[in-house]
Amino acid sequence: MVDVRVTRTAQVPDPLRVQRYQKAPELGPRLLFFSGGSALNGMSRRLQHYTHNSIHLVTPFDSGGSSAKLREAFGMPAIGDLRSRLMALADDSILGHPEVYRLFTHRLPKNADAAVLQDTLDALAAGRHPLIDAIPSPMRQLTCHQLGYFRESMPEGFDLRGASIGNLILAGGYLNNHQQLDPIIFLFSKLVHVRGTVRAVVDQDYHLAATLEDGRRVLGQHRITGKEVAPLATPIAELELSADRDAHVPVSATLHEQNRRLIAGAELICYPPGSFYSSLLANLLPQGVGRAIRANRCPKVFIPNPSPDPEQTGMNLERQVAVLLDTLRRDVGETCPARELLDFVLIDSERGDYPGRLSADFLAERGVTLIDTRLIDEDDAPHYDPDLLVTALLSLV
Repeated sequence: MVDVRVTRTAQVPDPLRVQRYQKAPELGPRLLFFSGGSALNGMSRRLQHYTHNSIHLVTPFDSGGSSAKLREAFGMPAIGDLRSRLMALADDSILGHPEVYRLFTHRLPKNADAAVLQDTLDALAAGRHPLIDAIPSPMRQLTCHQLGYFRESMPEGFDLRGASIGNLILAGGYLNNHQQLDPIIFLFSKLVHVRGTVRAVVDQDYHLAATLEDGRRVLGQHRITGKEVAPLATPIAELELSADRDAHVPVSATLHEQNRRLIAGAELICYPPGSFYSSLLANLLPQGVGRAIRANRCPKVFIPNPSPDPEQTGMNLERQVAVLLDTLRRDVGETCPARELLDFVLIDSERGDYPGRLSADFLAERGVTLIDTRLIDEDDAPHYDPDLLVTALLSLV
């Protein structure tokens, strides 16, 4: 057996290649994304029309919103971003299950009385609620079972205001499956015909810890991302994992073997837009991620945010690329050539609001190619247009 690397000249966008994928999405390429949050959900909804084989490794470190309530009550990984990505990739054709989609995306009222919310949960678990009644068997019984398990495990005084029903179902399944996420995510992926693979990058109750350039430490994703509290005024110097949200207890996580195989089998690896530290770099922290990326010779693409990101205070484009590479080298070693971790940076410089630019010398020194093409439509500005972004990525496979 001879190991060879075959390269080709790519046209971006490549309409003929994209049309071919669109005609047979079940045979589409294995594009892998390291992401979290909602930044990639719009693109994921479009992506399913070109490939049913995309892979999404999602951060389970969210420490805000309704996920925080579940984490505090049960000591579990965050599941909100996993549920959100499952729904973004759920079959939206007539063959899908819109009634399950409606249930998973439904939230309980934020201002309802606790007794009313408890009655609603009881009705859902007992199969006596309209949202449950619309679901055919055996999915109805399975869903009710997971909700019932959550209801029985729910601590007294648990705050149900604004709770996502999908999160409660996944939490019940997690508790009912010996505190493992994979079985319940796999099960509900099948129930709603998820067109792709969604997995947590690790399955542990860990949190994010950021050390700022002035030496201060910020604990918890919700304090880093700038969405629930004021954005950080000082740049982040380092991101780590912690066993606690309120006191820094350094821990290391190890990439699951199944996730390693998914990275190994990807035909394109994407470092996508989104919260730079808490969504992208957080996924790269577990031991083994950088090595798995390096071992795969497929194209590797970084897509910077086209508008200011609260987590990227003081960072220009060159600094973003450097931090991305430095984070990966924590696993593969400082001497690893950049070209084994990153091939392309994909931007729309004419329409995007990027901080600074990538000089020719900077790119040449690292062996990285800049692809500057139309990715933003006037209707979506300053955000990427999902179709244009999908088309550009598919053209590289």
